[in-house]
Amino acid sequence: MMNKKNLEVYVHIPFCARKCAYCDFLSFPGNVQMQRDYTDKLLEEIEYQSAGAGDYQVVSVFIGGGTPSILKAEDMVSLLTAIKTHFDIHPEAEITLEANPGTVTAEGLSLYRSAGVNRISVGLQSADDKELRYLGRIHTYDEFLKSYQRVRMAGFDNVNVDLISAIPGQTVESWKNTLKKVTMLKPEHISAYSLIVEEGTPFYDRYGKHVEMESPAMTAEERRHLMALPDLPDEDSEREMYYLTRDFLKEQGYNRYEISNYSKKGYECRHNIGYWTGIEYLGLGLGASSYMNGCRFHNTADLNDYRSAHFHQEEDFNRVLRQEFERLGIDEKMEEYMFLGLRLTRGVSAHGFVSNFGQNIRNVYGHILEGLERDGLMEFKDGYYRLTTRGIDLSNYVMSQFLL
Repeated sequence: MMNKKNLEVYVHIPFCARKCAYCDFLSFPGNVQMQRDYTDKLLEEIEYQSAGAGDYQVVSVFIGGGTPSILKAEDMVSLLTAIKTHFDIHPEAEITLEANPGTVTAEGLSLYRSAGVNRISVGLQSADDKELRYLGRIHTYDEFLKSYQRVRMAGFDNVNVDLISAIPGQTVESWKNTLKKVTMLKPEHISAYSLIVEEGTPFYDRYGKHVEMESPAMTAEERRHLMALPDLPDEDSEREMYYLTRDFLKEQGYNRYEISNYSKKGYECRHNIGYWTGIEYLGLGLGASSYMNGCRFHNTADLNDYRSAHFHQEEDFNRVLRQEFERLGIDEKMEEYMFLGLRLTRGVSAHGFVSNFGQNIRNVYGHILEGLERDGLMEFKDGYYRLTTRGIDLSNYVMSQFLL
């Protein structure tokens, strides 16, 4: 039997009930027919893309969006069945499905589980209903609790909860209350991100450096809602929330294994660790990105192009599924190995660097490592170069030093 390479598969479901005001992901509302057509086309892509993955075994599948759970459960089962049919799936592969409160049913969760999903990621963001309204979320905290209970009753024993700090109107105390409420539920994993105001979102129109409230895409009602939002927490409060997250979750038994991710022992997200450690990945669906055989590329972000493509025709296959095809050079591969791997609290492996690139890490980055160690931003321990506590606080600066 041939020795296959590991591969991660990401499946993008772009549909959501309503796009949140802070979201810059490729997502939008879509009617039932649009979702049905998209599912059919995605099934075609799964079959055609699998032809190029014969040398790989899939070790993780992550279905994200958007809101994947907005699809009919039967359609999701069809997608999962197709992936298992056309790809070589490791028997113990991690298979994650993102879900939003109010979009999961007991029947649907049962179908997901029978189709192989073994990890559910629930998007809460805040346990404060007022803060949820500011974010533009469609659910309340009570609706989250009901959805979370359904997930548990369906038998899922590996659950993540997504949270966002430093959101409009939030205080250190209200953030602590969110952390308390969530940890009382004992999820196996918590992703806790600080809000980033991304260009092109309604939040950027409200909070960006160049505030522009006359966006033609915004209705008068939406504009009034944005203008009525409270300010973002100040910088000191944001930093206090950041340290509170780290310290409080540690007290509750969660290990910080990545800058923004915490888990109970043995429940680290394997899909994300694979991404941060350089495992190859194949993206399926609208706008999905891939990295295989040293090449980076992505699918079209145009829904009409995607839905009308004939993947069996080479011209369409390359035009729709191989956009911005780029073969990475050795320097770019080393850069990514460093600034992705340094997101993990364990750091980057010196032995792994040699295995991947045939060079000692000190021969390539010696002067940079020495400088960062001297400044107290990095340390070498147990064969890994990792960020110190101060280095994590200045992680953007540290990672930028590894660009060759």
